[in-house]
Amino acid sequence: METRVIEIDPLDDCRRVYREAADLLAAGELVAIPTETVYGLGADAFNADAVARVFAVKERPSFDPLICHLSNARALKDIADVPEALQPLVDKLAKEFWPGPMTLVLPRRACVPDVVTSGLPTVACRVTSHEAMRGVARALGHPIAAPSANRFGNISPTSAGAVLKELGGSISLVLDAGACSEGLESTILQPFIDEKGKPAVRLLREGPVTREKLRGICRVVKPGKGGEAEASLPNAPGQIKSHYAPGKPLLLHDPRTPFEPQEGVAYGLISYKGDSPLAEQDCWVETMTLSPGSGRLVEAAVRLFAVMRAMDENEEVQVIVAEELPKMGLGYAMMDRLTRASARRDD
Repeated sequence: METRVIEIDPLDDCRRVYREAADLLAAGELVAIPTETVYGLGADAFNADAVARVFAVKERPSFDPLICHLSNARALKDIADVPEALQPLVDKLAKEFWPGPMTLVLPRRACVPDVVTSGLPTVACRVTSHEAMRGVARALGHPIAAPSANRFGNISPTSAGAVLKELGGSISLVLDAGACSEGLESTILQPFIDEKGKPAVRLLREGPVTREKLRGICRVVKPGKGGEAEASLPNAPGQIKSHYAPGKPLLLHDPRTPFEPQEGVAYGLISYKGDSPLAEQDCWVETMTLSPGSGRLVEAAVRLFAVMRAMDENEEVQVIVAEELPKMGLGYAMMDRLTRASARRDD
């Protein structure tokens, strides 16, 4: 199969392109579509056969559910059955963070195929701030089931070029809107009623909507904390131990302490600001910096996956070393991705 690429500018009138992409989705084809976080591999969420192809193309395990992208918040009622007690919190979160990089896990309606939710009674719902995904969903008239457009477990794609390297020849079309503006996958939340009868959210995946932002709205519970048990199988995307991983080994290291390289191994360093004691060692064949000098977590988040991919493609580097990042704000989300990237897949 030849994968076509159509370059778009979301600021222009792209309705013809969105219609073309929607027609392919309606015919059961797969289309890579940008969001503000990463590029998604889209299928008509109501077409179980097409969604099954997403799992096949990505080589994604069937127990790992997908996110459904909506054209607007009003479409939430089409796939989710929000309990009355949670409706005020859901409305508040949607008003604050949609369109944007937040996914809500809610009770599903019967119209959502089992393959989308991996048989779970919940469905993950999102309204991206990127006009391309919303425009295609609007033209389709259905939600779009879209995980990241890469082979399962690999580094998430933040550009059309990265999608083509991963899935070129396996899908019909890539809509190219340039680099993603956020760079990290959406924050995933599950609203629930806590032991005191108050609405709260479980933080299932760290992302651009940070803990600090959420705490201004409601109580935030991390699974495994405060009496909350972690699920044995994923109840949302991005929860598997080894994920977002390069093909080469990746090691996490404290930037304040010396690194002891093994003789004969070529190491590349991913540094936060580029001025740490670790970065000043002379054992690196390549050093790439996430936020040179300034140490801005927002800039580092945008660059993280692109830098990981570039380091992975550097033929001189055998092992990647990544500096641990500050555990605050977006640092939590980046450390989540790096920790999963450093987990060996044969563990």
